[in-house]
Amino acid sequence: MDAALLAVLVEHHNNGDHAQNGWKRYVYNAAIRNVREKCGVEIAKGNISSRCKTSDKHYEIISKILSQSGFGWDWENDKLLIDSDDVWNRYVEANKAAACYKTKVVKNWEAISIIYSKDHANGEGARIGAESAQLPAEEVEEASPDAPQKRQRTGEAILSVLGVLGDMRSSFEDALKSTEPLLMPQAAPPAQILATLEQIPDLARSDLLRSYGKLILNERLFHALMELPMDIRKDWLLMLN
Repeated sequence: MDAALLAVLVEHHNNGDHAQNGWKRYVYNAAIRNVREKCGVEIAKGNISSRCKTSDKHYEIISKILSQSGFGWDWENDKLLIDSDDVWNRYVEANKAAACYKTKVVKNWEAISIIYSKDHANGEGARIGAESAQLPAEEVEEASPDAPQKRQRTGEAILSVLGVLGDMRSSFEDALKSTEPLLMPQAAPPAQILATLEQIPDLARSDLLRSYGKLILNERLFHALMELPMDIRKDWLLMLN
């Protein structure tokens, strides 16, 4: 059932079908239909919200573990790969909530990570799962992506939107009025960087190549080099290497 549910959520996630406080209403209906067709099981919005909260918890804990050295994901067995018991024990000592995940099987990790990674990166946490559970059940009804969405009921929200639109219009009008060409910063060509390095006395070939590799990737480093007197350029480059 989870696979059928998550398949729908991944599709709508990629389409941007998230309302301010969770999934848009027609997403729930699409998920209910898909689970019914694929699994022969009848579910309701409450079931979806509950599974979303569980998946969000899995993502929060597992993604934090995987961000640490010594951990990976076993795609065949749907669980963590751990370098050693010592690595695990040190991590759990500081993260008690992760203790049960040492051998825990979490299926559909790829789908879970797709759905929840963006929300956690934006600091929204469990918005998709936890906050969607707060929506009244009667709001789950058939609606198309083109159907008008429920209006915000606060004056502040409306005024905020109008203010943003006004700023966008002003910026657009200013851009149309401007006839000044945009000046793009000019990067030093590689030939100039190489010629500059070749002028430095007693700079070994290997040091020259290492310095060249750094300077063509960092314009600020090249400008800094050009500001230095010739007699200390070599010492400065060797410090970088």
